[in-house]
Amino acid sequence: MAFSLIDEAAGAVPLTPLTKAQLAAWRETAPARERDWAQAAGFTGEAGKIALVPDADGRLGRVLAGIGESEPPMWAAAGLSETLPEGAYRLDPLPACADPSRVALGWALGTYRFTRYHAKPEAKARLVWPKGADRGLVERLAAAVFLARDLATTPASDMGPEELASAAQEVANAEGAQCRVVVGDKLLAENYPTIHAVGRASTRAPRLVDILWGDDSAPKVTLVGKGVCFDTGGLDLKPASSMLNMKKDMAGAAIMLGLGQAIMQGGLNVRLRVLLPCVENAVAGNAMRPRDIIRTRKGLTVEIGNTDAEGRLILCDALADASDEKPAMIVDAATLTGAARVALGTELAALFCNDDGLANGLLAAAAAEDDPMWRMPLYKPYRRLIDSKIADLNNVSEGPQGGAITAALYLQEFVDPSVPWAHLDVMAWNQRTRPGRPEGAEAQTLRAVYAHIAGRFG
Repeated sequence: MAFSLIDEAAGAVPLTPLTKAQLAAWRETAPARERDWAQAAGFTGEAGKIALVPDADGRLGRVLAGIGESEPPMWAAAGLSETLPEGAYRLDPLPACADPSRVALGWALGTYRFTRYHAKPEAKARLVWPKGADRGLVERLAAAVFLARDLATTPASDMGPEELASAAQEVANAEGAQCRVVVGDKLLAENYPTIHAVGRASTRAPRLVDILWGDDSAPKVTLVGKGVCFDTGGLDLKPASSMLNMKKDMAGAAIMLGLGQAIMQGGLNVRLRVLLPCVENAVAGNAMRPRDIIRTRKGLTVEIGNTDAEGRLILCDALADASDEKPAMIVDAATLTGAARVALGTELAALFCNDDGLANGLLAAAAAEDDPMWRMPLYKPYRRLIDSKIADLNNVSEGPQGGAITAALYLQEFVDPSVPWAHLDVMAWNQRTRPGRPEGAEAQTLRAVYAHIAGRFG
């Protein structure tokens, strides 16, 4: 993929991103002709606005682009591929304090289009690679984000458990990784009972994808992603409005698969494992019922308080498996709870973590990459809220309070306390279009987790 980034091109038009505050300083040093033209055009540096400034011969000589005062420099050129006239552009100058790789990545992410069902014209504007940009990093991260967006945007009719597993197999094959898929009743034979219980009612068999890559002597890093390809809610059926966008309930798996691809392409010094439980939570005569009790891979028994709390059920078997080999870290991602969205909104991922060092590393990477997350507490006294009178625990609490916390506490039951573990409760969907982040599916936290792993093990 080129992502509309090109090598140095003769005649590339200078592109100058400016905030309102920076515009005044630019006017002091700009050629009088450019300054006067920008003023006559009414350019004020307002975010999202551009001014096309002609040169002395009447051709396009410079573009001024307004950026938000609080917008990180990464997004200075993002989205401009949609608005600029056809041609080649070069940043002049690179925004202050901007990292050239991040600016290039922002531009690349803004070129995303989902074209599987409806053709869309490609962007005609191309950006010259900023000097000093790490092209390999930009290309593999953009490809990873595009993969995750594509998978989560595809409707469930074409992205069921089999198709999601096939996409994972393609990634594994391309990167020379081992990939094993456990399907249908074989999940019971191999002791993944909760994955089977959630997915058995669908005509499309549940499955677990298990990807392995890297040197066995390298630090073990395990990624786990929730792959509910469609969530009806099961017998505790969702209302229509809540079910409408449930094609994206496999976005956790999409994010972790994209992240795994980037790690493999980057050749990071890890022994990577990616576990993706892939199911459809459907309604049928053999669906799991409220008050059923399921014995998990770990041996703990779980009472089903709500069949719509299925994500934590498929994750718990995968986390128990991941935990058994004592990796250096486990990270899981899941569109798990509406409660996390109520607490933090749609643009901020909830981070739960049992290890301060891992949490601080992820938070630092999130801030640096503008891929935000906020740490939430694994508040032990709330563990009582998922007690069951007849099983080891319930998959939900009786009340609506603290839902994201109790979901995370449920997952924590299946992770060895000695293993550093991070749980990311994500929306994985942009409710609005922002530069580089169009409305629709989003690989939330992918860039931050990659940066942390690369910085620690790269």
